[in-house]
Amino acid sequence: MAKRKIAVVLGSRANYASIKSVLRELKNKTNVELQIYLGASALLDKYGKIEPILEADGLCVNERFYMLIEGETPETMAMSTGLGIIKLSGIFQNNRPDVVVTVGDRFETMSTAISAAYLNIHLAHTMGGEVSGTIDESIRHAVTKFAHIHFPANEKAAERIRKMGENPAHVFVTGCPRIDVVKEIIDANRAGDGIEEELFWKKYGGVGGFFSIKKEKFLLVMQHPVTTEFEANRKHMSETLSALQKLKMPVIMLWPNADAGSDEISKEIRTFREKYKTNEWLHLFKNLPMDIFIRLMDLCACMVGNSSSAIREGAIVGVPAVNVGSRQSGRCRGLNVMDVDNNAGEIYDAVKAQLSKVKYPADNLYGDGNAGVQIAKILSETDLTSIPVQKQIMY
Repeated sequence: MAKRKIAVVLGSRANYASIKSVLRELKNKTNVELQIYLGASALLDKYGKIEPILEADGLCVNERFYMLIEGETPETMAMSTGLGIIKLSGIFQNNRPDVVVTVGDRFETMSTAISAAYLNIHLAHTMGGEVSGTIDESIRHAVTKFAHIHFPANEKAAERIRKMGENPAHVFVTGCPRIDVVKEIIDANRAGDGIEEELFWKKYGGVGGFFSIKKEKFLLVMQHPVTTEFEANRKHMSETLSALQKLKMPVIMLWPNADAGSDEISKEIRTFREKYKTNEWLHLFKNLPMDIFIRLMDLCACMVGNSSSAIREGAIVGVPAVNVGSRQSGRCRGLNVMDVDNNAGEIYDAVKAQLSKVKYPADNLYGDGNAGVQIAKILSETDLTSIPVQKQIMY
């Protein structure tokens, strides 16, 4: 009997963490031929290549696709989406997978969904049905309408998917696969398998000042572009940096993702570093492996910025977080999150308030750590002939 060919498309550094536990389970299924198609920012050193991490985890990349057009503007983001359709259509046609799996709400996710749809390939989508700000909101729901099998993180997200006219029989509330990995890392970290400080600074490098991540309170910062507020991204970053400078605390910051506005944020960070000589308190990394990043979340005094990680992973870690601006508007969040506008004073006050907290209680808002097992079982065992490729709205 022929194995079921399941293709997983990875397009960013965040994608792998969001699907790692599923890949691990699929790899061990005797009836599955797992294929991994790696592309977009996940191939570029500028954003942190992830292929070495995949190889270290025993996973093989079957196809690579370059689709990012330089510029980090709304125009190049749209053009990159189109180029992604061209590249992925060829890959899908040559490999003819039975199922394509795509993650979340990014522009490469849209390229994946459109390509699979026109080639009559079943599409499975994780993390659908959620609410957030920026263009991601529209992309996520558009991909839901292309997908045949849905793996939302919680019942609220599942209900939104059903309300969009999707077949309830194909909506499976599994939790978010990222939480599987987060729980494993946190359990290991708290059992004594933590970061070796000297090795951390030596191995991962980055630029800026050094400090003790074990002995000093520090902030963990990630601020990505808001594509629907393209012209304001640099000003927003300036407000955050001003608040951080006033706080006079050590900061670990990761560079922004590849969305439109990334270049403006990066320019502001570089300008700010040069103007204010931030080496005394600011250290920047292009990318960090998930096991290191989650351990830093567990160690830091507070997370600051607009990354979903402070909300999704942050809920189960219990890390105090200050969510800045509209990028995560409407997303389900736990008690660990305080929301503020892009204003230096508000950011400063919120961080000071959160610094009085040590940890919040763990919240299973996005899953209990068992998503990968459930998703892999459904993908490998579902009778695909019972799910028509031609979709039909259910009302």
